[in-house]
Amino acid sequence: MKNHARMTLCFAAAMVMSLSYLAAAAEPKVELLWPDGAPGAKGDAEGDKPTLTIYLPPPEKATGAAVVICPGGGYGALATDHEGLQIGQWLNSFGVAGFMVKYRHRNSGAGYGHPAPLQDAQRAIRIVRSRAKEWGVDPNRIGILGFSAGGHLASSAITHFNESFYEAKDKIDRMSPRPDFAVLVYPVISLTESFTHVGSRKNLLGADPDPALVEKMSSEKQVTPQTPPTFLIATWEDTGVPAENSIYFYLALRKAHVPAEMHIFLKGPHGFGLGQKIEGTSAWPGLCEKWMERAGFLKSKPQ
Repeated sequence: MKNHARMTLCFAAAMVMSLSYLAAAAEPKVELLWPDGAPGAKGDAEGDKPTLTIYLPPPEKATGAAVVICPGGGYGALATDHEGLQIGQWLNSFGVAGFMVKYRHRNSGAGYGHPAPLQDAQRAIRIVRSRAKEWGVDPNRIGILGFSAGGHLASSAITHFNESFYEAKDKIDRMSPRPDFAVLVYPVISLTESFTHVGSRKNLLGADPDPALVEKMSSEKQVTPQTPPTFLIATWEDTGVPAENSIYFYLALRKAHVPAEMHIFLKGPHGFGLGQKIEGTSAWPGLCEKWMERAGFLKSKPQ
């Protein structure tokens, strides 16, 4: 009996260790974007050190596609749960690798405006592209997805990829920062129109920005035929960042002959994330997955 009890205890301990290992293995890995310090860093606090959180799908499910995730927060915070963690898990569910950027903003560390968020987004794209083989990613199928102000950041990444916003520090910085596609969910787009999200503009550019800079960072004015294919989501009910932002960007894409798809749902306040409990709007994740498939981004994993 004693031996049996001892064996039972040993088995139980082994199970606990095994379960602990699995739980630890399931935790996404977090890495610094710049291990030696970000460009223009104003301090050494956590908020001065932008990071990349890595969500990889099971190898047997992986398609080779990847998406850099930019949570929203008005350039003054980051909604890293419903616009970050949950998005990484959703992408993994259909074989897409997710990489969430904790980019610098007005209330992180010593406080940051433009160009710090775009520096961080460009660096994230370059890191994913430079380590594509390690993460089972096709370097030609790397997209960017952003919510709200994160949508503005993503729209900036797809319209300003020909311009580097920081001096190259290593070979990673010599990789292309151009995303191959974009998903913009209730995005801030225009910084010049009456429907501008004033808080995001102030946090990004300051209280009294140069009009030329405001024009430059108003994404609907920067679309070219080289802007990658884009999927847009907005709602009629959103008064925080009205649907006009998405509409203006869609029209700019159409004028430039860039393939785009847009859905404007009736229901849904600003910041609904995956919108799982909102009738109608809850369809957007499935529609986005189908769009990615039709556009050719969900192919088999590269060999």
